[in-house]
Amino acid sequence: MIEIQKLTKTYAGIMVVNIPELHIQKGETIGLVGNNGAGKTTLFRMILDLIRPESGEVLSNGKNVMQDEQWKDYTASYLDEGFLIDYLTPEEYFYFVGSLHDQNKAYVDEKLAKLTDFFNGEILEKGKYIRDLSKGNQCKVGVAACLLQNPEILMLDEPFANIDPTTQIRLKNLLKDLAYKNSMTTIVSSHDLNHITDVCQRILLMEKGVIIKDIETNPNTLQELESYFAV
Repeated sequence: MIEIQKLTKTYAGIMVVNIPELHIQKGETIGLVGNNGAGKTTLFRMILDLIRPESGEVLSNGKNVMQDEQWKDYTASYLDEGFLIDYLTPEEYFYFVGSLHDQNKAYVDEKLAKLTDFFNGEILEKGKYIRDLSKGNQCKVGVAACLLQNPEILMLDEPFANIDPTTQIRLKNLLKDLAYKNSMTTIVSSHDLNHITDVCQRILLMEKGVIIKDIETNPNTLQELESYFAV
């Protein structure tokens, strides 16, 4: 589904991403972990063609993301609040996103109804613009907008960071359910090792731009990661 070949990125002469080869198969749920500055967000942005690498390429369904835009039709992502249109209300934003995918208002309302627990009564019919929502509630809007698109690939950068514990658990259950039912390819970065090992089938550990471990999740994975970061 996603293939990375000889991908590098430098800033001010410092190599921040250096990945010779990486393959992510359709339906895999991938967790990306690492300390601040490990290169996780930079990698995300290159996969989404938001920044260009110094060398190498990212292929999505066999096509270079820098040269072909077909991947945008089946990829949804939320990295930060900059992905939102903050002068809209959540409802206006959801209907706008739906319209981009030929979804009418009734269809969007039906999809949103299934996210009632995830919203926890804090998003819809509040009369607030997105810019006036908390960071956590902005994250809920961003994640929900991704799910509206019925993507084949979902990419989320630190989705657990600003949401409350109840919503974290509901998001984990959503992601696991979607991966199981829809064979959706999911890539999630997080500093929360418990959540990431619970959700993901495979963990990529990055350090200074390099993937130093590629682990199939098992009962010992959390302890292995905790031991690494405890050093």
